[in-house]
Amino acid sequence: MLINFSKMQGLGNDFVVIDAINQAVNLKTEQIKSLADRHYGIGFDQLLLVESAKGDADFRYVIFNADGTEVSQCGNGARCFALFVTRKGLTDKSSIRVETRAGEMILNINEQHVTVDMGVPQLAPPKIPLLADQQQLQYTVEVAGRHVKFSAVSMGNPHAVILVDDVQTAEVEIVGAALERHAVFPERANIGFSEITSDSSLALRVYERGAGETLACGSGACAAVVTAVLLGLLKTPASVTLPGGELMIDWQGEGTSVMMTGPATLVFDGMIDV
Repeated sequence: MLINFSKMQGLGNDFVVIDAINQAVNLKTEQIKSLADRHYGIGFDQLLLVESAKGDADFRYVIFNADGTEVSQCGNGARCFALFVTRKGLTDKSSIRVETRAGEMILNINEQHVTVDMGVPQLAPPKIPLLADQQQLQYTVEVAGRHVKFSAVSMGNPHAVILVDDVQTAEVEIVGAALERHAVFPERANIGFSEITSDSSLALRVYERGAGETLACGSGACAAVVTAVLLGLLKTPASVTLPGGELMIDWQGEGTSVMMTGPATLVFDGMIDV
């Protein structure tokens, strides 16, 4: 099975994007894992499929992690998705509506920068999902022999955000890997390590479920800003500095959508025999 694809990246968070409208694509878990292998395949953090919408949206956005698991949301991927459908001539609109497992998204395209309406953050434990008796600003669990305090939010996918004094020395690999699979997160979680650097900026590293630490995580940046605002530590619009670059996040408080703006880049087009 020959498949045309594009390799894309948003702040170093890299993706393989496939047009599943104009070619037949039916990938099994093992095939996705093989494509994700950076030595024997193409290599990516997530695989993104562009499909026809089931409803009245413009497209359907389907996301797989490098381990083959399907997930509901990826903010950096959404920006690449928007650039892909524009460059490939699948739409001539500057604003598109996209179906995802987490609901509908609005993507606004301005050349290489895309603003994504990431939706209203969900804080209630059942919505995240998080196994907790009641909603709190911060929760505490024991992981990897440490008592870890974190905030929890869903941006269409579950996030835990840990405040740290220095993001460079944060125990991302140890604590991130352990908390990602902790029993309090029945669907696992993305783990962010957030250092507040001013009243309108923070630095962030993210251990993503199914992928490990990545250079950037758009939904993780949104989650970090939301939790920092709720804790009274941050004002928006705010800049989020990730290892791969910077995102701008705006959130006007509970009940409103989070708006994320950042770049998307085409690396190369290719064809692979799966």
